Amino acid sequence: MPQSLPLSLPLTPPSRNLIRLTIARGITWTGFLGAVIFGIEVLGFQLHVLPIIGIIVAMGLFNIATWWRLGRPRAVTDIEYLAHLLVDITGLTVVFHFTGGATNPAITYYLLPVSIAAATLPWRHTWITAAAAMAAYTLLMVFFEPIPELSRPVPGTNVSLRVLGMWLNFALCAGLITWLAYKMAQSVRQRDRALSRTRESALRSEQILAVASQAAGTAHELGTPLSTMAVLLSEMREEAESSHMREDIDLLRQQVDTCKGHLRRLAASAERRQSDPPEPKEARQWLGDVLERWLVMRPDVSYQMTVSGENEGWLLTDISLDQAVMNLFNNAADANPENIEITLQRTRDVIIIDIRDHGAGVPIEIADQLGDTFISSKSKGMGIGLFLTHATVNRFGGSVTLYNHEDGGTLTEVSLPRTERRPLET
Repeated sequence: MPQSLPLSLPLTPPSRNLIRLTIARGITWTGFLGAVIFGIEVLGFQLHVLPIIGIIVAMGLFNIATWWRLGRPRAVTDIEYLAHLLVDITGLTVVFHFTGGATNPAITYYLLPVSIAAATLPWRHTWITAAAAMAAYTLLMVFFEPIPELSRPVPGTNVSLRVLGMWLNFALCAGLITWLAYKMAQSVRQRDRALSRTRESALRSEQILAVASQAAGTAHELGTPLSTMAVLLSEMREEAESSHMREDIDLLRQQVDTCKGHLRRLAASAERRQSDPPEPKEARQWLGDVLERWLVMRPDVSYQMTVSGENEGWLLTDISLDQAVMNLFNNAADANPENIEITLQRTRDVIIIDIRDHGAGVPIEIADQLGDTFISSKSKGMGIGLFLTHATVNRFGGSVTLYNHEDGGTLTEVSLPRTERRPLET
């Protein structure tokens, strides 16, 4: 029997089940061949060797052909799988006819294809398999060639060869059914997990689309009030009497201009997102630029940044990733704006950004759900920012993980894959 898998195997459940059936068939008929040789050479059974060896060779060739077929791109159907089980029942029937019929100790092996059909095929195909096995068993009660030697006791015991054969057949069937049932159940569990992940991904995509649609409308609507605020602030600055008030108005005008700039970049990003690929940037320089833009919006924070690892590390970025990291900075600043610790680690495979605040930490009851749905660690938050941050980082092949730091506060770890791409030198 062949010992290596085809180079390209279909991944559908019927194809996997046929692979296991092929392996079980090889084990079964190899065992039958050894039993026949042992019975003839050692126990002196008088058998019609030619038809028995002929059907065993035929089943071996059929197994080789099945192995070859599994390497083809065409998917295995339930009808084809049923045909394989019926071929197995036919082969068993021919061998049993020449080896004692219904008195053969291995006659209960018919339960194996029936069990496989019940575990893998629709109910109609299962009933066809069961009916075929029952019909074959019934015929073998009438049409068979007896083996009188099966009634002889095993030397030194009171156990007959038939009883010993029944025990060996039970061990073979139990082992194969256990292995096949476990593997098939494992395939079902893997399929269910894959379907669950697909449903979660689809739900997350729907939520992101809804948020994006709402954000686009809101961004358009915000343009008018921001322009009005800019005009009013200019007039207020001209009328301000003290320098302190003018400084406050300048700060407000700076914040308004920052918001307007974000809206312009959002619109420009939406227009070029489909055509422009992410841009490779050096991690330290990119993170420094993001921090610089963030500090314009959050002048009240203090932080310290540490860089460790290799001297240089590149990663793919775009404006959405910038915004995702800024959302995490904002979360840390909202928890406690004092002494935010930012660490950039560059390893051979990934870029890791650690953001540690000294706030109250993440409630344990919601820690596992943050980022998966609209759940926030803030009393008045909606969870949208962290949800979109997770989605954006995942889109770049990375991950976001939140921990409660042992010394207090929250540690947010962002992991992004490194790239070897570098911008073209001009």
